[in-house]
Order: sequence, then structure tokens, then C-alpha cells
Amino acid sequence: MNSPYAEPQPVVPRVSGAAVTGAVLACGACRFFARVKHHSEQACATTDGFCFTWWDLTVIPLTFTTALITLLAVYKRLGIRPRLAVIPPTLVLAPIPLAATQTNAGWWAAALTGGAWASLLALAAWSRYRLLGLSAAAALLLASLVVLYR
Repeated sequence: MNSPYAEPQPVVPRVSGAAVTGAVLACGACRFFARVKHHSEQACATTDGFCFTWWDLTVIPLTFTTALITLLAVYKRLGIRPRLAVIPPTLVLAPIPLAATQTNAGWWAAALTGGAWASLLALAAWSRYRLLGLSAAAALLLASLVVLYR
């Protein structure tokens, strides 16, 4: 029986592609945030009061927009469906594990965590692996919250 919702056999290459995409996006976001912070510190060094730059106002929307467009394009190419169920949790909850690892271990750990986070949520797109993917993502999120608020 050929149903349109039959699960594809090769899941590993698709999840690996999601992991690489998540790692690249996490690394890029960490570097972009560091660059904006450095630019803001230089621009506001002579100001005693409240100071912010144009980049401070746009760093979060630019990061989320770039990540959204990248994830949509890559997940469409990889055949990860339904994208509407995978991409929003990836974007909305990703700052928690990324912040936990970047503050404690640096940008390389944030890149690894971004890859793990994206791959676990992409794994949850297939019903056979949904419980494993969501459980592992929930464990990663809980561990990140423990690290952040201990």
C-alpha cells in the first residue's frame, strides 16, 4: 500500500542534515551576538547613561528570520515533514539550550548543542521515532534549565 504519509526508510541522513544545519545556525548566531555585543560596547564606551545601537534592536529579529528561512529551505530539501510541527519548537525553544552551553562552555559547545537540538526535533517528525526524539529533546531542555538556574 502506497500511502502519501509513508515514512521514508533513510532517516539517518535527514537527521544528520538537520544536525549540521542546527550546528551551523547555532555557531553563526553565537558569533553574530558576540559581534553585536562588541560593536555595542565600542559605540557606547563614551556614554555614561543608557545606550543602545541599531544592531541591538535588530539582532534577535535578524537571527530568527535567518534561522527560519534556512530551516525552511534545508528541511524542504531534506524532506523533513511536517515542517510546521518541527520548525517552530526548534526556533522558539532553541535559545535556552544554546544560552546554557554558551555561558558555560563557549561557542563550540553551543554549536554541538544546536546540532543535537535540531536533530532531536527533526527525529520527532517520524512517528516511529517521535517518542525518542521528544524525550531526548525534553531531557536536553530540562538539563539546560538546570544549568541556567542552579
